[in-house]
Amino acid sequence: MNENNKKVPKRISQTILNSLKGGVVPRIGLPYITVGRKNEIEALLHDIDIIADGGASFRFIVGRYGSGKSFLIQTIRNYCMDKGFIVADADLSPERRLQGTRGQGLATYRELISNLSTKTKPEGGALTLVLDRWINGVQTEAVQKTGLEPGDPALTKAVDQNIYAVTSAVSELVHGFEFAKLLSIYYHAYVDGDDEMKAKVVRWFRGEYALKREAKEELGVNIIITDDDWYDYLKIFAVFFRLAGYAGMMIMIDELVNLYKIPNAITRQYNYEKLLTMYNDTLQGKARYLGIIMGATPQAIEDKRRGVYSYEALRSRLAEGKFSKPGARDLLAPVIHLEPLTPEEMLVLCEKLSGMHADLYSYQKKLGTDDLVHFIKLEYGRIGADQNITPREVIRDFIELLDLLYQNPVMTMQDLLQSDDFTYAKSEAVSNETDKNYVEFTI
Repeated sequence: MNENNKKVPKRISQTILNSLKGGVVPRIGLPYITVGRKNEIEALLHDIDIIADGGASFRFIVGRYGSGKSFLIQTIRNYCMDKGFIVADADLSPERRLQGTRGQGLATYRELISNLSTKTKPEGGALTLVLDRWINGVQTEAVQKTGLEPGDPALTKAVDQNIYAVTSAVSELVHGFEFAKLLSIYYHAYVDGDDEMKAKVVRWFRGEYALKREAKEELGVNIIITDDDWYDYLKIFAVFFRLAGYAGMMIMIDELVNLYKIPNAITRQYNYEKLLTMYNDTLQGKARYLGIIMGATPQAIEDKRRGVYSYEALRSRLAEGKFSKPGARDLLAPVIHLEPLTPEEMLVLCEKLSGMHADLYSYQKKLGTDDLVHFIKLEYGRIGADQNITPREVIRDFIELLDLLYQNPVMTMQDLLQSDDFTYAKSEAVSNETDKNYVEFTI
C-alpha cells in the first residue's frame, strides 16, 4: 500500500503540522507530505547508487529561504538511511564553519559526528552503536568461517586477523594509521569489557581531545583531530563504515549562507578554499563511499563579491553552462537550482495537510477541492507571487487557516479569507535582497 494513502499516525501528524506551522522541516513523516521535486530526487538517488559502488558525489542544492532546500535534504537523508547508509548532518552558523581560527571547522566536525544516524538510530548519536556492531559482525563472521566456539583462543586469533584486515585497509589513507590503531584499541577494550578505554577512543573520534599530550598519555596516539584536517577523518570514516557493513556515508551541510555572511574577506576565502578541497576530492576520486550535499541560497552561491562565486576556482567549476535555464535545468550538474513548486503541486500538498489536520483533531473534513483551489488562486494571485512566494509561506498560511476553522466551527473559509483576522505570511526571502551596507553603485 502506498505510504501516502495510509492513515498518518497522530504522533507523526502532530509533529508534521507543528513543524510546518513553525516554518521548519519535520524530521519524521516526510513521505506523507512529499510533492513535486521528482526530477531533483531522482538525480540525487542516482548519486547514492554511485556512492554505494565506491564513488563519491558533491551537490549544492540552491533555493531561496522557504523554497524547500531543507525539505529535500531531509527527504534524501531518510532515503539514504533506508538504503543502509550512515548519514551525518549539520547546519553552519557563526560558530560552525568549514575553517576557522577559533575551532569553527572542528565544531562542524563535532556536530556531524554527534549527528551520525543509521536506520536503527535515526535521531543521531550512532557512533558507538556502529563500532559495536562492527565488532559483533567480525566475531560472527569468524565463528561462521572457522566453526569454533566463542571463548576458544583460536577464534580470538581469527577475529584479530579480521580486525587487522579492516584496520590495514583504513591505514593506507591519510591519517589512517592512527585511526586504525584506535579501532584496534577499541576492539580490545570491547573484548576486555573496558568501558573507560572505549569511552576515551570515542571521545577521540568525536574530536574532543584539545591537546596532543593528553591523547598520547591516554591512548598512545600522537595526533588529534584539528580544524585543518577534520575533513580527512570524514573520508576515513566513509571507508570504515563501508568495511563495517554499511553502504557508505552521506554528509549534509545546510545554511551555507553563513559563509557568505562572514565579514572578514580572508576568512571567507579560507572557507571557500576548504569547500574547493572537498569538491575536488569527491570529483577526482580521492574520496570513496562518500556523498556531500550542501544547502545554500542563490545569493550565497552567485554573489561575485562575497558568495561562493567570489572564489574564482569554484565559480569556474560550478557556474551554469549556456544551455541550462529555468524550466530546463541540468540536474546532473553539481548545482541543483530548485524550481518553484507549481500551484498544482501546492494544491496536492494542501489536500494532504487538510486530511491530516481533520484526522488529528477528529473532525469531518470541511474543505473541498474547490475551496482549496480558491485558496491557492488567492495565494498565487498576490502581486509578485510568481517570483517571491515560497512553499513555506503558503503552508504556514494554510495551516493557520485550518486551525482557525477548527477553533471557529461556525466560520467558513470565505469568511476568514475576507476578514482582518487572517493575514498572509509576509515573504521572508531575504536571500534575494542586497544588504544595504553593500549597495552597488556606478559613478
